[in-house]
Amino acid sequence: MIAMTRRIVIGTAAISMAVSLAACGKAGDDAESDGGGDSKTIGLLLPENKTTRYETFDRPIMEAKIKELCDDCEVKYNNAAQDTETQKKQFDALVTQGVKVIILDSVDYKATKSWVQQAEKKGVKVVAYDRLAEGPISAYVSYDNEKIGRLQGEGLVKALGAKAKESNVVMINGSPTDPNAPLFKKGAHSVLDTQVKKVVYEQDIPDWSSDEANKKMGAAIDSLGKSGFQGVYSANDGMAGGIITALAKQGVKVPVGGQDAELAGLQRILKGDQSFTIYKQIKPEAETTAEVAVRLLKGEKIDDLTPVKVDSLTGEFKGIPAKLYDAQVVTKENIASTIIADEVYKSTDICTAEYKAACEAAGIK
Repeated sequence: MIAMTRRIVIGTAAISMAVSLAACGKAGDDAESDGGGDSKTIGLLLPENKTTRYETFDRPIMEAKIKELCDDCEVKYNNAAQDTETQKKQFDALVTQGVKVIILDSVDYKATKSWVQQAEKKGVKVVAYDRLAEGPISAYVSYDNEKIGRLQGEGLVKALGAKAKESNVVMINGSPTDPNAPLFKKGAHSVLDTQVKKVVYEQDIPDWSSDEANKKMGAAIDSLGKSGFQGVYSANDGMAGGIITALAKQGVKVPVGGQDAELAGLQRILKGDQSFTIYKQIKPEAETTAEVAVRLLKGEKIDDLTPVKVDSLTGEFKGIPAKLYDAQVVTKENIASTIIADEVYKSTDICTAEYKAACEAAGIK
């Protein structure tokens, strides 16, 4: 569990592309492969591209903010496509090239300990983004992930309504290599274990795979029977899509929750196939991360950006400066006042021909 001590500060960090662009610093500070380091480049390493948010939101938001804060800064970006060894090579390459600040969203948080330790010896600052990596991290920007799990549990209980106390629930959790997944699970259990009858089937899903979630949901139906459960907790929207497909194939209709406010998830909510999602405001998280990274590159303090301190999940690394954002449950009733109002998606993005009637019924124009 992440331990926190209050301090007055706010979190931030930076990111970007796989081309050797130059980042903040004095003109003439050229990057060196092995020399004094690159004072103009920020490395940005994202974990996977199955979840639509990374390429659609996180990366472009961070790159734009870095450029705004430091117009001669460049970003070297890579996506690991859910492969730990690939990400290690990407990380090591940035260190070898002399990049002094790396924004890291890890594939496998436990694997990063030795990488970050070696980078620290070479004066490299690592900003953990979204997922808290192991090692001597300089800053961490994410969400209160245990609270998100509680929101997911509460959302499912609300969707079950008056029958919640008599309801059995299936839990399809996230990837065991993602440090956020056990926090989501812990938060959800803290609600479901006391407010529903029983969690009757539970599986962790490697790589957040929608296909694997579909298979596990099918196995749950085979094991429990079509009437053996009354609701499904899904750790994110991508897996919820696979789960709902498996349920529909068997003619089962029960409340299913999710997370991430993906476009497909929002459309399923409007159609009535998915009950809710969790909306995490990616823009402030990404922009704070970008600002943290730029400041670290310039040798400036980040105290005002990182108001709490956290410990790594193993407890070995303590007092990491952090900023943790809140999230909220989104249902059919508040898509317009949250997702559309915040311009995450336009109504025209959501309300395609197939969903036009559902949008009109929900008051979305």
